[in-house]
Amino acid sequence: MLQIINLEEENLIAAKISGKLTEQDMRKLHPLIHNIIEKGHKVDFYFEMEDFVGYTLKGFWEDLKIDSAHLGDYGKMAFVGNKKWQEWAAKATDFFTGSEVKFFEKTNKENALEWIKRPHQKSI
Repeated sequence: MLQIINLEEENLIAAKISGKLTEQDMRKLHPLIHNIIEKGHKVDFYFEMEDFVGYTLKGFWEDLKIDSAHLGDYGKMAFVGNKKWQEWAAKATDFFTGSEVKFFEKTNKENALEWIKRPHQKSI
């Protein structure tokens, strides 16, 4: 399940994730991504994972389609969780995208919020 939360940042999509993500969950994100892109921003993500166990097959496929269409549109991604595999998934995301991706333990949630809200670093 994907529950959108409002962190009042124009270029940020924030959500709490639990259970398995479905195709419908992923389709909730797509218009939000487009709204940010249309304003000329990179899309940042903040995901709090609570009892998150993965995707349904259709959910995973929908996520792949969205990501492949928008990889160049993504900025920073903060993953907050408490499982080792979630940390590895964040590292894999960092490896396969041009985004700046960080994993934070649940006990460091405030650090994750501070980091995701900081302006992007311009590369020289």
